[in-house]
Amino acid sequence: MTDRRVAFLRGINVGTAKRIAMADLRTLFEDLGHTKVRTLLNSGNVAFTAGKKTASDEEARLEAAIAKRLGVTTRVTVLTGKALAAAVRDNPLLSVAKDPSRLLIMVLKDAKAAAQLKPLLKELWTPEMVSIRSRVAYLWCPNGIAKSKLWATANRFAGDTGTARNLATMAKLLALVEEV
Repeated sequence: MTDRRVAFLRGINVGTAKRIAMADLRTLFEDLGHTKVRTLLNSGNVAFTAGKKTASDEEARLEAAIAKRLGVTTRVTVLTGKALAAAVRDNPLLSVAKDPSRLLIMVLKDAKAAAQLKPLLKELWTPEMVSIRSRVAYLWCPNGIAKSKLWATANRFAGDTGTARNLATMAKLLALVEEV
C-alpha cells in the first residue's frame, strides 16, 4: 500500500548555510524508492508517494540520507496527505485570519512537541492568536511574521521539533498531494 506524504525540512533555504538544490532533493527521494516526487519552489518541502514505512521511520531515514548525500543536517517531519488535509481543513483560526501569508501552521514532530507549546495558551497575545492540536499549532500573526512575538516564542519553545509554513504554502502543498 502506498500513500502520499509531505516532508517538511526545517531551516532549508532560509539562510545561506543550509541550501539544497531542489533537483538534488528530488533525486535523493527517488533514489530512496519514493515515486511521484515533487518539490515546491525552494521551500524545503517535498510531496511524494511512500511505501510501507511509517512516517517516523521515514523521518529518520530521510535525515540520515540528506546528511550523508547532501551534506546538510536538518530535521525532517513527515505528514501523511490525510493529516495535511486535516491540518488545512480543520484550522480553528480561519474565521479570524484574513491573510493566508500571516497564518502559520507549525508542523510538530509528535504530541510531545505539541505539549511543549501548551504554555503559550496561557498568555494573552492580542491581536495575535494561537491554537494547538496534536501535531500542529496554528499561529495568527496579523502584523507580520517578522514582528510577531508569538512566532518568536513558539519557535523557541518548539526548537527543532517543529517547523512552520504559512497557510498559502500549506494549501499549495495540499494541491501537490491531491493532484496524483
